[in-house]
Amino acid sequence: MPRTLVLWLPPVAVLGDENAPPPAWLRVDDGVIVDSGQDDGWVDAWEKPRDDGPDDRLIAVAPAADVPLRWLHYPDAAPAQAAAAARIDTLKASLGDAALLHIVAGQPAETGQAVPVAVTTHAAMTAWTDWLKARDLAPVAIVPAAAAVPPPEPDTLWKADVGGEQIVRAADHAYVSDPELDPLIAGGRTIAPLDADRMREALLLTLSVPPLDLLSGGWKPKRSWSVDPAMLRLAKRLAIALVVVSLLIPIVYALRLTSDSARADDAVVAMAKKAGVTATDAAAAEAELDRRLAAAGGGPLAFSVPASALYDAMGDVPGVSLKTLSHRTDGTLTTTLAAPRVEDINKVLLALQARGYRITAQPMAGSDGQQMANITIRAVP
Repeated sequence: MPRTLVLWLPPVAVLGDENAPPPAWLRVDDGVIVDSGQDDGWVDAWEKPRDDGPDDRLIAVAPAADVPLRWLHYPDAAPAQAAAAARIDTLKASLGDAALLHIVAGQPAETGQAVPVAVTTHAAMTAWTDWLKARDLAPVAIVPAAAAVPPPEPDTLWKADVGGEQIVRAADHAYVSDPELDPLIAGGRTIAPLDADRMREALLLTLSVPPLDLLSGGWKPKRSWSVDPAMLRLAKRLAIALVVVSLLIPIVYALRLTSDSARADDAVVAMAKKAGVTATDAAAAEAELDRRLAAAGGGPLAFSVPASALYDAMGDVPGVSLKTLSHRTDGTLTTTLAAPRVEDINKVLLALQARGYRITAQPMAGSDGQQMANITIRAVP
């Protein structure tokens, strides 16, 4: 279950004083106060290992000596309007430079309810936040101590002990008790001590739903983006799965390609067998079929294959003419080419070589002044 550590902030006047008493503190587990004190025991209570660490929270309580409270009434105003009006009216009624004051107004739950307003200074907020940072503490809220004291009965004032501080609560304000000023402020009304059990219940209610939080306005902590450990673990698993899938895709593709190639080879061997060719693999079957086709004057060694390549190459060089042409069963094409220039014949030869044919050429001079060459062209590249 979530746990809450409540730590009372020292008054600004004693911050930095080594002889000042340690702050009061208490630890709440599941709505029950399980430990408390006014010493350094809160350090162990906060830092010891916890099963539900991410759900634990720290609430700081600001002393009433530095944060007096008032309650203002706006019967006809909506809750948001009442809170805004209370802040403006309190600022107007406060002494000193308005720029130095930090005023926080709570928002009532319903129309007509009193609006609590806390008044402190930016200097006090700076001192408290620095004190907390020096101890590596980040509270979720800073609640005024006077906000925990419940309203008194009519014509009565409460005096309550909150974290070692005596606080007097009237119907419309709360302040630190002063023996000399209390009778004057009470104005003949009774100042009665508040029962400790009732004060404890009111404090727990205030901590569960703080009516005021001094960490507002310019003091509101900036939102820090944190990574959910569960989401981080899920992201890691998805990344691993993506890597595995990325590796499996080429592997599966290679397996399929190998399987398809094996089926194609089997088909070639089967077709060769129907033609009377017995072979152990597709390469041997193809070689035997080419040999038989060549012997019969067909296949890739046939006349049409190199001849077609020769005519295509000559088509790009109009000045070249064909004088003789013959073909052997091994696929070799023999021809004599004539052209006005040797360069024209070379263009034809280069075009044939570009197509992968093996070329041999023997140049000679023609009787009519043209350049000639006896050429052999291998039909199989």
